[in-house]
Amino acid sequence: MKNILLASASPRRKELLALAGLEFDAVPSQAEEVLPPGFSPEQCAARLAAVKAEDVARHHPNALIIAADTIVAAGGQILGKPRDEADAARMLRLLSGREHRVITGVCLRKNTAKRIFSQVTSVRFYTLGEDEIEAYVQTGEPMDKAGAYGIQGKGALLVESIAGDYFNVVGLPIARLMREMEGFRLVSSPRP
Repeated sequence: MKNILLASASPRRKELLALAGLEFDAVPSQAEEVLPPGFSPEQCAARLAAVKAEDVARHHPNALIIAADTIVAAGGQILGKPRDEADAARMLRLLSGREHRVITGVCLRKNTAKRIFSQVTSVRFYTLGEDEIEAYVQTGEPMDKAGAYGIQGKGALLVESIAGDYFNVVGLPIARLMREMEGFRLVSSPRP
């Protein structure tokens, strides 16, 4: 087992860590993802990432754990992964023609030391017609993604503009993560 563990099964997060040149193993967290009441979206994402890191750390106490959780906030609502196709369509209607925030909380943990942060990116969708929403839902792509879309896939066709870190919307703010790891004195970042 490697000394760096990603507490996620997300293929997107795995790709981004590999892109950064890190050698790691994926050990998905089994922790239940429950949004804490009364928390801001940033606090929710950070808290869920910390819960995932703690879960994996119980079985791998000496490894560096990287855990992340991405949520979408729009219209006073926090949007996680849709429950079903109807819920995905509801979320896409809510995002249609408006700006929303994508928040990824990240927790780095090694032994008793930990560092937690949230990264926020603003995304604006084009106004979507019902046929467009239905066609996108039928691709199946929205079903395992916060806010019911994947910007790195067919969901890119819904996006009018983005302000902030694109990779944060994909699911991991990789450049900031590497800098936070350096500050945590855990790894040296291979910079081009």
